[in-house]
Amino acid sequence: MSFFKRLFKIGQAEAHNVIDKLEDPIKLSEQAIRDLKQDLSLAMQAFAEVKALAIKMERDKNLYAERSLEWERKAVLLLQRAENGQMAPQEAERLAKEALLQKEDATKKATEAALNLERQNDAVGKLQMQVEKLRRTVQQQENELVTLKARAKTAESMKKVNKQLAGIDSDSTIAMLERMKQKVETDETLAQAYSEMEGLNESLNTKIDKALEENSLQGDLLLEDLKSKLKKP
Repeated sequence: MSFFKRLFKIGQAEAHNVIDKLEDPIKLSEQAIRDLKQDLSLAMQAFAEVKALAIKMERDKNLYAERSLEWERKAVLLLQRAENGQMAPQEAERLAKEALLQKEDATKKATEAALNLERQNDAVGKLQMQVEKLRRTVQQQENELVTLKARAKTAESMKKVNKQLAGIDSDSTIAMLERMKQKVETDETLAQAYSEMEGLNESLNTKIDKALEENSLQGDLLLEDLKSKLKKP
């Protein structure tokens, strides 16, 4: 293995050690989302309280407005009774004045309640926007967490593969493959040689058998020739 390859592997090992020592980003993200959800829960509780107060203020405003109209109606009835002779004019006017004072007080309270309600509704609107923004943030973070988990899983798989590849000595592997190739070629050569030797042995046996057959035939001919000579006088 060359010097640069060894240096690269050392650098890879150091980088992996540093990464492994870092805090788990998945756990950090999950904790951040839990914190955001807790903040959202508190914000929604605060929003509900502010909204409830706004509803109460609106009811108070309507109540004061109704009381103002009621006191005015009573003052009118008192004056009408005085005109009809059903009440003494002085008493009717005195009570009508009291009713008008009550009407004025109710009108002031209704006006004040309307102003308070307007401010409260403004606060409700702003708080609602914050709650919705926080809700969207939580949803966005949850979506990003899903993506982050998928990326982390892919990165972990790639890291394992890279570690396995980094542990393989390519030079040694190539040398081993070359030795295996040479061994296979040697075995093939030996097999071919044995095959040829077997063919030679068969050829030699054939030649010997043929020669023996020829000698036997020649011997038979000589024997027959000798017998023929002996039969002649």
